[in-house]
Amino acid sequence: MNTHTIQFDRRLIASLPANGPRYTSYPTADRFHDAFRQPEYHNTLRDTLAGQPEKPLSLYLHIPFCNTICYYCGCNKIITKDKTRADEYLNYLEKEMALLAPHLGGRHPLAQLHFGGGTPTFLSDDQLERVFAMIREHFQLLDDGEYSIEIDPRKVGAATIGHLGRLGFNRMSVGIQDFDPKVQAAVNRIQTVEETREVIEAARNSGFKSVSVDLIYGLPHQTLSSIETTFDTVLSLAPDRLALYHYAHLPHIFKPQRRIDTNAVPSSEEKLDILQYAVRRLDAEGYVFIGMDHFAKPDDELAIALKEGRLQRNFQGYSTYADCDLVAIGVSAIGKVGDTYSQNERDIEKYYAALDAGQLPVMRGYHLDRDDLLRRNIIQDLMCRFALDFADYAAETEVPFARYFAAELADLQQLAQLGLLKISDNRIEVSAKGRFLIRNIAMVFDRYLRHSETRTKYSQTV
Repeated sequence: MNTHTIQFDRRLIASLPANGPRYTSYPTADRFHDAFRQPEYHNTLRDTLAGQPEKPLSLYLHIPFCNTICYYCGCNKIITKDKTRADEYLNYLEKEMALLAPHLGGRHPLAQLHFGGGTPTFLSDDQLERVFAMIREHFQLLDDGEYSIEIDPRKVGAATIGHLGRLGFNRMSVGIQDFDPKVQAAVNRIQTVEETREVIEAARNSGFKSVSVDLIYGLPHQTLSSIETTFDTVLSLAPDRLALYHYAHLPHIFKPQRRIDTNAVPSSEEKLDILQYAVRRLDAEGYVFIGMDHFAKPDDELAIALKEGRLQRNFQGYSTYADCDLVAIGVSAIGKVGDTYSQNERDIEKYYAALDAGQLPVMRGYHLDRDDLLRRNIIQDLMCRFALDFADYAAETEVPFARYFAAELADLQQLAQLGLLKISDNRIEVSAKGRFLIRNIAMVFDRYLRHSETRTKYSQTV
């Protein structure tokens, strides 16, 4: 294995079972509260963006609709085949953008744009055109922007991918999860290799800069043998990036999972077998471990950003543009502007009602204090650089770093003894074997986890 990227220490991973956040934000979304609503969001936009119409922004747009239900899914979604529901939804997106526009202070350039869901390609070509007309009315698209969309290959063909490219998308994430027919039937997601290959090849022919694929390990009926066959197929598609997510079987929380046979879900040992194979296979194929569950080819911009210390992270995952203020639009969408987070109503009827009343549909949010901002930067450094230089934080702590974080450094010594990291007088450096357990390391700096027992709400760290 290429030890400079990652070392998969199975015994160590098995010895550190833990649940913890994915740190797409710090503090995490479960800390948001309903004392942050429209007035607080208005103040944030004014204080952060007023008089700076040239300031690049990131825009997230949530499309909640799916044609069919995948039994493993825990996303906020609406299952329907009725396209007119999307027409109604776009009417409300238009209202939200119009209400937001006076507070943005101009048509900001978009460094980053992401359509998530649900299934964004539930929208027809005409509906997608309509959304882009709204976006162009309120924002400026850039030639070098990072514009991505999540794709369900079962519902689109090459013509739609070409249309997406002409609209301005240049990156896509393709849902696969698993190619084994028995696994697909068990999770109600039947997807052929041929239709998947068609959209990936169409993306390359349409000038997309990066194609990412999503896989899940731990699904019902998955075995080491079946995952080897899936990986043979996936790697033949030569994706630029690959995400390998852990399936958390929580039928008491996610109702669709109740349709999955719990006895068919692999054991913890079997999951580790699958994960160990996947990590070693990707490493042998030359993919660079980006962090957590993400891999990329060495020439992909994420791998280059990691190498150059420019990698960042936001609600859409790893990015090269995550330092931009993130404006989020649509039901349940979460944004990050200045030192605040905000989330829209998660229930679509409440989302519609707020907009009908002429109100931005902000349901809850969070205003970060000085300590939050400090810890957010530290966790970002750990997640994206696998290192921490104490001197970088000298201006943010009135006392030396080692004194401010004395309790955290004492806890990290235990992880250092296990070989996850090295601690010197002025630096923390995560080891090759510690990189796969970076969530465990980052959690040490989470003030809220240190002072309350809430870890059972989170997914397993590996």
